[in-house]
Amino acid sequence: MREPARLVVLVSGSGSNLQALLDACADPGYGARVVAVGADRDGIAGLDRAAASGVPTFVDAVKAYPTRDDWDRALTEHVAKYEPDLVISAGFLKLVGERFLAAFGDRYINTHNSLLPAFPGMHGPRDALAYGVKVAGATLFFVDAGVDTGPIIAQVAVPVLAEDSEETLTERIKQAERRQLVDAVGRLVREGWTINERKVTIP
Repeated sequence: MREPARLVVLVSGSGSNLQALLDACADPGYGARVVAVGADRDGIAGLDRAAASGVPTFVDAVKAYPTRDDWDRALTEHVAKYEPDLVISAGFLKLVGERFLAAFGDRYINTHNSLLPAFPGMHGPRDALAYGVKVAGATLFFVDAGVDTGPIIAQVAVPVLAEDSEETLTERIKQAERRQLVDAVGRLVREGWTINERKVTIP
């Protein structure tokens, strides 16, 4: 049996995606375990979820460092200490810097609540509704220096209903996004992956 892949998960809020990963990792066949959870703020539910599962945590608040580059260096060092195979942004609301991407860029993944490249940024479901699209969804991708521009790992479509509000559409996307995240992370750690220009291949 191979050792489970090591996951470091970064959070900024409630940690519902983190919980889905923790639950999946409880199955030895999943092939991974969460070895640390990092956050950009104290007192959030995501840290409580980690503590309840016995997972070490750390907090790197941007305001605790003189410059953004100092913060990026500290975050990089804290994550590197846990020797992750994958780093997962699970609702982490800070853009990492050059140092972090140099260390983890080919294994740092994020999930976004739109079908990229459509509707990047903070308000995917709202922008999708305003545009009048009939299909929304979620995208899992490797993070690069842009905003939601990295190579795409997986996408899932979510129909837009006539009666949808931003809140109802967001919630349905979250449910699909969570399932996709758990499924794709499991496949990545069990089967490996390659990135050739923008094409991500899982054997």
